[in-house]
Order: sequence, then C-alpha cells, then structure tokens
Amino acid sequence: MRTLKPTTRTFELVAVIADRLALEFDETVAEMDAAAIEAVPAFGADAAIVAELTANHRSHLQRFLSYARDAESPLPIGIPPEALDGARTIARRGIALDAIYESARRGQQVALEHWMACAYEVVGPGPELIGVTELSLSLAFRYVDQTLRITLAEAQREREEIIGGALARRTETVRLILDGAPVDPAVAGQRMAYALDRSHTAVVVWAESPGAPHGALESAASVLARAAGARKPLTLPAGTTTLWAWMSIDDEPPIEELRSAMDRTHDGLRAAIGPTGHGIAGFRASHEAALTVHRLLLGNPDSERLASYRELEVTVLAAQDPRHAAEFVATTLGPLAEEDSAAARLRETLRVYLEEAENAPRAAARLYTHRNTILKRIARATELLGYQPGERRLAVELALELRRRLGPPTG
Repeated sequence: MRTLKPTTRTFELVAVIADRLALEFDETVAEMDAAAIEAVPAFGADAAIVAELTANHRSHLQRFLSYARDAESPLPIGIPPEALDGARTIARRGIALDAIYESARRGQQVALEHWMACAYEVVGPGPELIGVTELSLSLAFRYVDQTLRITLAEAQREREEIIGGALARRTETVRLILDGAPVDPAVAGQRMAYALDRSHTAVVVWAESPGAPHGALESAASVLARAAGARKPLTLPAGTTTLWAWMSIDDEPPIEELRSAMDRTHDGLRAAIGPTGHGIAGFRASHEAALTVHRLLLGNPDSERLASYRELEVTVLAAQDPRHAAEFVATTLGPLAEEDSAAARLRETLRVYLEEAENAPRAAARLYTHRNTILKRIARATELLGYQPGERRLAVELALELRRRLGPPTG
C-alpha cells in the first residue's frame, strides 16, 4: 500500500486529536497502568513501583502529546527522567528487562486505541482519516522505538553496576526472604551484614515526589533507627523515591520519638512503620505490614509524615478493598465527606469529639477553640449526617478515619 505524504491539513488534525486526547489523560494513564500490570504482575507488587509506573506513563503520554502537536518538527532527543527512574527500579528489583519491552508495547496499544477513538471523533471516516492514521502510527512507533532503546540501555547499565556487588547480594537475599524461600538465617545474615536471629521493625521511607537530595532516604532511615535505639539499619532501595529498611530492636519503637525524629529529616519524606516481629518470619511480616501502611498513606497529603501499623491496623483492614471502603465512607458520611474546607473542619471536629467521649471542653482544648464553637460544629455535622453520631458510633468513627486516610470518595 502506498504511503501518503502528510499535508499541512493532516498535521493540523493530528494536533487537534492530541488536544482531544488530553481531555481523557488520567483515564488513559490508568488503563495503561492496568495493561502493564496485567502483562507484568511484578509492576503491581507494591505501592512504590505502581507509583513509578504511573509517573512513567504520565510523562510519556504528556511528552508524546506535545510531540504530536508539533509533529512537523524532529522527534525530541532523550526521554523523560521518570522513564529513566523506572528503568533503574526494574534493574534494582531484579525484574527481567524484557518486562520493559512488554509493558511499553501494552501501554502503546492502549494509548493508540484512545488516540484512534479521538481521531474518529475529530476527522470522521473518509480520505483524511487515512492520512491521519498513517501519520499517527508513524509518530507513535518512532517515539516508542526511540524511548525503548534508551530505557533498555539505562536498565542494562544499572544492572551491570549492581551485579556482583554488595547491593546485588543484599537485594537477592532480601528478595528470597520476602518470597518465603527457605534460607539459612546465619548465611543470609552474613550476606546482608544484618543478624536475623533478633527482633525486627520494618520501615518504608519515601518521597511523595522526585527531587529529594541524594542520600536523603538512607539518612532518614538512619535517623529513625537512632531514635528507636537501634544500630545501623538494613536498607534496600525499592525505587528512586522509596527505601525499604529494617531496624533490629527488641520492643515496639517509641512512635512519638520517631515522629520527632522524622521532623529532622528532609521535608518531602514520609515513613511507614511495621510491627516488631522476631526472626525471619517477623522480618517478613513487619515489612508486609509497613507496605500496607505505605499504600494507605501514599499520595494523601492530609496524612501525617510518619504512621505505624499498630495505630492504623483497623483502618488498614477496612481499606483492603478501596472501592468498597469509598462507598462505605460516602454512604455513612453523606455530604460530610465532600471535598471542601468547611466539611473537612467539621469532620476533624467530629473525629476529635468522638475520641474524647463526646466531651466538648476536652475536644475544644485539643482543637484550640471554644467549647461553644465545638458544639455548633457538632450540630452542623449531625445535620449533614442526617442522624445522631452516637446511633452509629463505630461506623462513623471508622468512616471518618477512612476519609482522612483515603481522601475523597470518587464518583
């Protein structure tokens, strides 16, 4: 079939299609994420790698749309920094490099399906659609081919850098433990330079956005370990913005002291603390619990900088199914769950009021306001609920905590 030479009109239509696709940007990225995780389940292993996958897809789609809006110009050299971060994470996690190729092709397929749906809306059937389709496919394959070459090269470089080194041995050993493989505690401890025949408290430290200074994650883990009375923690990079760590301590760490210590770390960092457990089983279980707290807090700026599984255990269990949890919040709180400052103030007042056994003076002292103000807010919150909070006290308290942790329920 003879390829048509793009006309000025074809380039103009492609730019309009790019603007049209931008209107469903988030939906397209979400489908790209789902397709990549379906193809490579390791990409959905935990919140850290999912967040990097989303950042990767967002940056690529944004860059491609910009490229399509000015398609008569040469393809920009290089790829987004988020894609390079993703390549390094794949190498550090020990994921096969073929996963990069597979996920990229699946993401490309999803993006092209959305693109062509927009093209039919903008152009409609006819000769112009043929030219638009040929140009669109040429742009897409040219973009993906270039980015794949650079991404694979970066992943390979990262892998060669860690192979044979202490980080590689530590990564392999930790992965075997977390996967439940039979390992000799003495041998594993020697390989990691970390004794396993003790009690352990797992920590996940992460930055909500890229840009934390080099070494900030490791430094934060060390600060927390010192506050807990532990020696140097075992650390393992879990991505460019996430660090896994374990502290060897006999008892549950003093959470308030850890919170004070966290305030001395870089402002953009947060931490999730698992429960203390003994031996290899405790090492693994504490880490899994810390990951669930990380997943709960990630991306929610209203949550504190440091939280522990012991504090949030009930909330974590209730949030295992995010969709049902969001429905529970919406039906229990009604208008009180809405995303505005007035509703947020009423929710926080009601949460503290119930925590203080419905004692207005104590709630007022905690919220630094007057008793009468508390009572007025409680009256308004009750009006929005449509029933007395005490009638469904447990449900209301749980819904308030879920709303605080999960953010607004989606429609």
